[in-house]
Amino acid sequence: MPRFKSDFLHTLDERGFIHQVSDEGGLDALFSKEIVTAYIGFDPTAPSLHAGSLIQIMMLHWMQQTGHRPISLMGGGTGMVGDPSFKEEARQLMTLDTIESNIASIKRVFSNYLAYGEGERDALMINNGDWLRSLNYLEFLRDVGRHFSVNRMLSFDSVKTRLDREQSLSFLEFNYMILQAYDFVALSKHYDCRLQMGGSDQWGNIINGIDLGHRMGTPQLYALTSPLLTTSSGAKMGKSANGAVWLNPDMLSAYDFWQYWRNTEDADVGRFLKLYTTLPMTEIARLSALGGAEINEVKKILATEVTAFLHGRAAAEEAAETARKTFEEGALADNLPSVEIPTAELETGLGLLTLIVRAGLAASNGEARRHVQGGAVRINDEAVSDERRTIGSGEITADGVIKLSLGKKKHILIRPA
Repeated sequence: MPRFKSDFLHTLDERGFIHQVSDEGGLDALFSKEIVTAYIGFDPTAPSLHAGSLIQIMMLHWMQQTGHRPISLMGGGTGMVGDPSFKEEARQLMTLDTIESNIASIKRVFSNYLAYGEGERDALMINNGDWLRSLNYLEFLRDVGRHFSVNRMLSFDSVKTRLDREQSLSFLEFNYMILQAYDFVALSKHYDCRLQMGGSDQWGNIINGIDLGHRMGTPQLYALTSPLLTTSSGAKMGKSANGAVWLNPDMLSAYDFWQYWRNTEDADVGRFLKLYTTLPMTEIARLSALGGAEINEVKKILATEVTAFLHGRAAAEEAAETARKTFEEGALADNLPSVEIPTAELETGLGLLTLIVRAGLAASNGEARRHVQGGAVRINDEAVSDERRTIGSGEITADGVIKLSLGKKKHILIRPA
């Protein structure tokens, strides 16, 4: 028998999104009888979210698909403080211009997953700076701050962990959980928002919002968190060997995004199909049962489906075809990631280590040297063992590029500019 009766909670449950729910019965009944509004907050700490945020975005997507109204809350106010939850040190403070610029950049991704509008089931994009930046400090202390117990705030794991390590927690950061709690109350009053969702590290902050709502006269509010995901080998989702797996196409190409998912560990494929695609559960069960060499074909399906959601079906299929030509035919695909190097530099010649770093295949000359010494670097598909070698116009192929490879899966085209 299904754990939940409502379509939304049942969908989240069978796909592995649910870690904790504050009142399963009450929330299930609410979703079964009316259109529910729920939100997830996104702090603008960078110009783009990364793949670690996709689980939250997909929760909002499924909410709308099952007939409810999602809110993507931009942290234009809370971003000025920074969430200290489980962080070892304070975030770098951002200027207001940086926050607004990051929000404008982040917003571009959401329309791929949510339909925004004015209808009762249309998604809303809201900025908490609209109410937080205009707060009167003394009134806020009197009307909101009086409902918080410092003793209780100190007991939350997100704070306690930091203090147990004897790492400083500033008064500014300590206020973050109060501001987030107030967000929940403000959204409840103005948009009839009844549920806040987030990663499991947000549980304490969300519960704070529920308690504050109770004290300030809102209807019953609810919390739902998703598990904090790591890969089977323990790597954090949204991180790769080359850094963050950004969602904005100007920060990471569709091809590189596709490759990230194509390289999923075997043990994670079934779980990721449930979380990051909208394939029917029966089809996911069939694909998850495949093994041996067939698992690689399933990984390609996973990569194409996740990439199609973000970049569009055409870009996803182009990325898949580029990978096929490169890895299965050994062809030089025009759609491989490329880096432009001034023609004058190539005529003079660049050191191999410098070129590897410029191409983004290593963070330093030392790392590049280790790749060369390990036999992982190739120029135009020929292994290179001399770390002092100079690469220049003599290596430009008939296609007008130099193909620089690291291992079997990373290829960059060097184009004269």
